[in-house]
Amino acid sequence: MEYVGERIKRVREQKGMSITMLSERSGIAKSYISSIERNIQTNPSVDCLVKLSKALDIRPEHFIQEQE
Repeated sequence: MEYVGERIKRVREQKGMSITMLSERSGIAKSYISSIERNIQTNPSVDCLVKLSKALDIRPEHFIQEQE
């Protein structure tokens, strides 16, 4: 099972974005994004996921859907 943070990191890296760039585009602190990606913060809010998904140009559901 892939955690939300792992999915965010994978998509961010696939798009060639740094945490700094994602932070600037989403308005979410770099330290918070880093803690999500490292699975320290395992329960980000829906608002946070929406902001990250917009910054990454993907649907928010991508972070929470079961992967086949």
